[in-house]
Amino acid sequence: MPETRLPDPKRWTALSFIAIAQLMVVLDATVVNIALPSAQADLGISDGNKQWVITAYTLAFGGLLLFGGRVSDLWGRRNTFIVGLLGFAAASAVGGAAVNTSMLLGARALQGVFGALLAPAALSLLAVMFTDAKERAKAFGIYGAIAGAGAAVGLILGGVLTQALNWRWALFVNILFAVVAVIGAITVIREPAEGHNRNRLDIPGVILASTGLVSLVYGFSRAETDGWTASVTLGLFVASAVLLVAFVVVEGRVKAPLLPLRVVTDRNRGGVYLSLGLAIIGMFGLFLFLTYYLQQVMGYSAIKSGFAFLPMVGGMVVGSTQIGTRLMLRVRPRLLMAPGFLVAAVGMLILAQIKVDSSYAAVLLPGLILMGLGMGTAFMPAMSLATHGVRPEDAGVASAMVNTSQQVGGSIGTALLNTLATSASATWVSSHLTSKADLKQQLFINQAAVHGYSVAIYWATGILALASVLAFVLVDAGVQSGPERVDGDTSVEDFAIPVIAH
Repeated sequence: MPETRLPDPKRWTALSFIAIAQLMVVLDATVVNIALPSAQADLGISDGNKQWVITAYTLAFGGLLLFGGRVSDLWGRRNTFIVGLLGFAAASAVGGAAVNTSMLLGARALQGVFGALLAPAALSLLAVMFTDAKERAKAFGIYGAIAGAGAAVGLILGGVLTQALNWRWALFVNILFAVVAVIGAITVIREPAEGHNRNRLDIPGVILASTGLVSLVYGFSRAETDGWTASVTLGLFVASAVLLVAFVVVEGRVKAPLLPLRVVTDRNRGGVYLSLGLAIIGMFGLFLFLTYYLQQVMGYSAIKSGFAFLPMVGGMVVGSTQIGTRLMLRVRPRLLMAPGFLVAAVGMLILAQIKVDSSYAAVLLPGLILMGLGMGTAFMPAMSLATHGVRPEDAGVASAMVNTSQQVGGSIGTALLNTLATSASATWVSSHLTSKADLKQQLFINQAAVHGYSVAIYWATGILALASVLAFVLVDAGVQSGPERVDGDTSVEDFAIPVIAH
C-alpha cells in the first residue's frame, strides 16, 4: 500500500485557474453562436458554410477527446494542460483576426484540437489533486457550477462583446482567459508524480476512435440540414458504427489500449456516462429553442436574452454547491442524480408551456430556476462518480469520456430536437393555413415557430425523465465519503481517484 500523500498546499488556488480554463472552453461555443450573424455579414460567409463555424469546432473537439485524455496520461496532465491553453489562445487569435471564411474555419478547427487536449487534462488534474472526500465535494461543487453555467455565461458575454465591440472579441477574449490560466498553471499547479501511463500510444485506437466519433458527430450535423434518411447522413452513421465497433474489438486485444474497456464497463461509470449524455441532449435543446424564442418571438436583444438565462445559472450554482456538495457525503449518488434530473424535467415541462404572448415571470422564470436546481444537484455526484475508482494512469481518458458523452449528447440534441421542432411547425402550418396571406403575417409565423419549440421541449422533458430513471436503475454506488476501490484491485488505496466535473 502506497504512503499517504500530503495534500498540495496550493490546491485551492490551482482550482481557480483550472476552472478559468474550463470556463473558457465551455463558453466558447455559445459566445460564437451569438457572434455568428455579425461574423457572417462581415466576412461574407455563405448560408451553406455558416454552420461550419460551429461544426468545425465540435468535430475536432468531440473526435479527439479520447486522444487528448490519453495524451494527458502519457505526457503529464500539467504539461498537456499548458500546451492546450497556449494552442487554444493562438487559434483564438487567428480566428479573431480572420480575413476570410477559410481562415475562420481553420482557426475554429484548431480551437477544437487544443480544446480536446485541454479539457481532459483539466478534469484529471482535479481528480489527482483533491483526494480528501470533503474537500473533493467542495472542489467539484465549485467546478461543476462553473462548467455547468458556462454555456449561459457565454450567451451573456457574447452579446455584450458583439454589441459593445464587435464579433472578433468573442474570440479574442479567450486569449485573456488562457494567459491567466497559463500563469496559474506554471506558478501553482503541481501534479502528483505517481499515476502516469508509461505505455506507448495506441495509434490504431486513436485513428478508429477519432474517425468514428467525427463520423458520428458529423452525421447528426448532416441529419439536421439534409434529413435523417439522406444517403450522406445514413452513410456517416454506418461508417461510425463500423469504426466504433472495430475500436472496441481492437481495445480488447492491444496491450496498451487508448480506452481500457474497464473504464466504461464499470456499472456506475457507464450509468453516469449514459444518463449524463441524455441530460445534455435536453439541455442543448433548451438553449437552442429558448434563444430563438427570446430573440425572434419576444424581441429580446442578444444581451437581454443572455441575461434571461441568469436564473438558471443561479439555480445551477445553488444546486451544485449547496445541495449536491452538502448531501454528496451523506446519501448515495443515485438519490441525488435521479431526483435532480427529475426536477430538471419538471422545469422543462413548465418551459414547454410557452406561447407567443407568455410572461417571462410566469413561465420562463420558474422553469429556468427548476432546470438549474435540478441539473446542478445531479451534476455534482455524477461528475464525482464519473472517474470514481479508476486507476491513476487512466484518470485522463476517463475524464475524456465525460466530455465525449456530452459532446455526442450535444450533437444529438441539436440535430434531433431541431428536426422535431421543424416538423411540428410544418404540421401546425398545414393544419392552420387558410390562405397564402397567413404566411406573411408575423403572428402566424411566430405561432408556428413556438408550437415547434414547445413540441421539441416536451421531447426534451421525456429525455430528462429517462435520464432520471437510468440513473436510479444503473448507478448503485454507495456514499462517497472515503477512499475508494481502484479498478482491478481488491484493497482500498490511499490514492483513490474518484472525481471529475464538467
